[in-house]
Amino acid sequence: MKILITGARGMLAQAVRKKFAEDGQNEIVLTDLSGRKVGEEEISSNGNSEVDSLFLDITDTESIKNVFNEVQPELVINCAAYTAVDKAETQEELVYKINAEGPGNLARACAALGKSEDWNGMEGGPILVHISTDYVFGGSKPITEEYLEDDEKKPETVYGKMKLAGEEQIAISGCNYYIFRTAWLYGHGGKNFVETMLTVGHSASSEGIVKVVDDQHGSPTYTEDLTSIIYQAVTKHIPFGIYNATDLGFTTWAEFTEKIYELSGINCRVIGISSAEYEAQAKAKAGEDYKVAKRPLNSKMSKQKLLDAGIEIPTWEDGLKRYLEIDNQAKN
Repeated sequence: MKILITGARGMLAQAVRKKFAEDGQNEIVLTDLSGRKVGEEEISSNGNSEVDSLFLDITDTESIKNVFNEVQPELVINCAAYTAVDKAETQEELVYKINAEGPGNLARACAALGKSEDWNGMEGGPILVHISTDYVFGGSKPITEEYLEDDEKKPETVYGKMKLAGEEQIAISGCNYYIFRTAWLYGHGGKNFVETMLTVGHSASSEGIVKVVDDQHGSPTYTEDLTSIIYQAVTKHIPFGIYNATDLGFTTWAEFTEKIYELSGINCRVIGISSAEYEAQAKAKAGEDYKVAKRPLNSKMSKQKLLDAGIEIPTWEDGLKRYLEIDNQAKN
């Protein structure tokens, strides 16, 4: 299968690339804003059935058209996104272009390629895999309840609103698509919560106290596990549509931190603070004009739809354990 991955330098894209390259049967085309443009050099695969990164700007329809016509992908995995949740509050136009227009452009290009005379793939064109977020729900549902895919969407941040707009553009494009809503994502090859907490824990004061938010509930999700969900969905040909996609089980950021320290042998006491306290601390550090996006208090999403489709999903505790084992090996 010929697979095109956007945002190739990102944390998730690196995991996706590795997973789909494992069987040696896929030709993987990596794209990002720093790649070489189509036509500047001949595109050629190396021994790993991969190619050097190509330039692709998902906000530019001409850029997408050029790459799609050259590559003729069968599967497009969109890992390109604007993810700076706080900064998004003051950059709405830019966030709309990347998180709403960009996915819509890819979806329409997939549908258009499927209608072209040169296309020999399935009806509807290449399959588009897009990553969305728990932020589309807003998080106001009672903590005792889990969000289902079709629950009402009430995004309260620019980031959440633009990600929802991206979902909507894909849904009306006419392409074949999977949208996976994930949350609390961490992984190798990028800055993430686990690494931040490890750094904080190692440099904690003599009292060994670390303060972490304890009123937000969700599912920490290892990039390797989200990638496995994507891989299973594509290879098992589950029905197209929208799926909640995180590791199984729920916790809080404070409890997550406690587990990180427990598994890492770090002797720190975690003290829970409220989201309001966190926001006050962020403003004190960055200035009163700094806008802190409202985090969902409830990011608990049901994965029953994926489970019913035959997708295997590990627990968040298992994912964290595997991440730390690999992380420790890399550091040693």
